[in-house]
Amino acid sequence: MKNLMKALLGSAVFAFAAGTASAATLDDVKSAGQLRCGVNTGLPGFASQNDQGEWQGLDVDYCKAVAAAVFDGDASKVQYTPLSAVQRFPALQNNEVDLLARNTTWTMNRDTALGLNFAGVNYYDGQGFMVRKDLNVNSALQLSGATVCVQSGTTTELNLTDYFNANNMEYNPVVIESQSDVNSAYEQGRCDVLTTDASGLYASRLELSNPDEHVVLPEIISKEPLGPVVRQGDEQWFDIVKWVHFGLINAEELGVTQDNVEEMVNSDNPNIRRMLGADGTFGQDIGLSADWMVNVIKAVGNYGEIFDRNVGPDTPLGIQRGQNALWTKGGLQYAPPIR
Repeated sequence: MKNLMKALLGSAVFAFAAGTASAATLDDVKSAGQLRCGVNTGLPGFASQNDQGEWQGLDVDYCKAVAAAVFDGDASKVQYTPLSAVQRFPALQNNEVDLLARNTTWTMNRDTALGLNFAGVNYYDGQGFMVRKDLNVNSALQLSGATVCVQSGTTTELNLTDYFNANNMEYNPVVIESQSDVNSAYEQGRCDVLTTDASGLYASRLELSNPDEHVVLPEIISKEPLGPVVRQGDEQWFDIVKWVHFGLINAEELGVTQDNVEEMVNSDNPNIRRMLGADGTFGQDIGLSADWMVNVIKAVGNYGEIFDRNVGPDTPLGIQRGQNALWTKGGLQYAPPIR
């Protein structure tokens, strides 16, 4: 019996040690000298490559923000891995990427059954529909019998079924894995309707040969809280990604920007001082430097600056803040305090 107990105890200790070792994502990222970040294969405003082959977009800036926090301000230490909707979760589960920042909807199943943790919501979205203006359709409730292009392996596909069933309407789905191929099928006339998140519809319309000939219908048929995702089992890494997100929102609320962050380090405001490392040990507590948020904000700005630069009113997408405004301005973006 004693030998059995020793064997069981030894196995438990080994399992704990092995689990602890495999959970050290921060150490792995530092050792590799770069953050492996899974992003969309190409979605303007969120993750796409410019003419120089450089990645840009709201999700890309989140990759850069985490890299800046980990590598003392060097936001260039990111290896971007473009992933389709079908590829994204296996890539994270199989440790092919350290962070998934790919306009991914937070759902209960994904947050529990897949062994993943969502670190926050960096864009509140909802699914919509786009059609050609010459169809003379002004409501999704007029789409019964339509052929609808939709990306496979997404909540979009499930929501589409739910919406048409709930409204006793029929439709013919054209299900395609790549969003770019979905867009091409729509433009080629293989379907009457294109459906995805509303932000994606505005991005897709920009890529059509005649954007003005298409209209996004007013209905929003789902809740699509999009955000960065990590693997379960590494609380330190989860905390780092989560608090980089919260830090970006707090920075906007406190008026700390990419231009004034160095000056704000000397602020008398205790909330700013804690966030920027002048007081407390908040960075050290999660394995980062005291000035982790200074590094993040210098690299990418605050949440509002990221939004405006990539998808805001002055960009080709022209998206208003809406529900992505701060809670102090009628929106949903709200972060716990750093204290």
